[in-house]
Amino acid sequence: METHLYLVVVIVAVFVAAVANAEVKVFCDKKAVRITWRISAEMVPYAGRLFLGKCMPSQLSVLPTGEGEAHFNYEFSNCNFKRLLKGKNIIFQNELAYRPNAKPKPAVVTYPIECVFKRPEGWIPPFLNPGTGSSAGRGGLVFHLALLNEHLDAVAETNVIPMGSFMPIWAAVEQKSHQPLLLLLEECVAATTPELHPNSPVYPIISNKGCLLESLRGNSFFLPRYHSSALILYLQAFMFGHGEVYIHCKLVAWDPTYLDETKKACQYLHQHGRWELLDDPHQSSICSCCDSTCTSRHKREVEMESHGFSHTSVLGPLIMVDPSNQAYNTTGKPSP
Repeated sequence: METHLYLVVVIVAVFVAAVANAEVKVFCDKKAVRITWRISAEMVPYAGRLFLGKCMPSQLSVLPTGEGEAHFNYEFSNCNFKRLLKGKNIIFQNELAYRPNAKPKPAVVTYPIECVFKRPEGWIPPFLNPGTGSSAGRGGLVFHLALLNEHLDAVAETNVIPMGSFMPIWAAVEQKSHQPLLLLLEECVAATTPELHPNSPVYPIISNKGCLLESLRGNSFFLPRYHSSALILYLQAFMFGHGEVYIHCKLVAWDPTYLDETKKACQYLHQHGRWELLDDPHQSSICSCCDSTCTSRHKREVEMESHGFSHTSVLGPLIMVDPSNQAYNTTGKPSP
């Protein structure tokens, strides 16, 4: 019995070594990927156990040597590809896997697949349309404010936010006939009502003309821009009130050549112990006022008419929940 067990272990080890040393070639196209996975002759009968995400090989070729080539030709919309936005890149991620056993048992070997593309100039995510989140027009511009899903490729399907998790809040401005404008979040506060009143209790998130206070108090931060006309704030969920939370933000579309202490996007970098300007770290000195009061030497009321536009948007209701508390389900309504 021990001899048979030893032989089984040796066979499995041979398969693992064959897969681990296999040659993988990846060709990334704009909408699809072509992968060739060269496998040993011993692996050919088991090609049905090779996967790209959830997809089996689209073709298997057997070479004169007895070795094989498993081909995966699929679009990024298939096989459970993950689409990520990082800096100025669009990234599609997946993995090749050899699964000798059915799920939930893990794969014996995995091989990461990644296709990275530069964002086209002027590229806007597909969810940019007047029907997503909160939208309103002013001065020929359309302002947007919405909560995104974890992959940043669509509007979130739930308004239930576990405490401590991150909420990707997307702000953008659609512009047609205007010169390129820079979208800024000048002020953002959390409130328990969709309207703000003089005595409404609020929790400041961004204040002092563009200073992200939650980056100083916690771990919130701005993502690198994919376009000047949009901004994504990674806001860490916090408890405020005892029910629905609304995020009220003042959005400003501004001439990017006129940045100063009152028109900026600043975040605090704990690792460096200082404030940094999102759009040009070399000009971070204009963020130094975030520790006091940010004022301008110019009359912004007059300049606003010629250099930019502003609009107040509301995002919500959002339901902040303790992950260990099952009082709410993913619809944001009390569980029965």
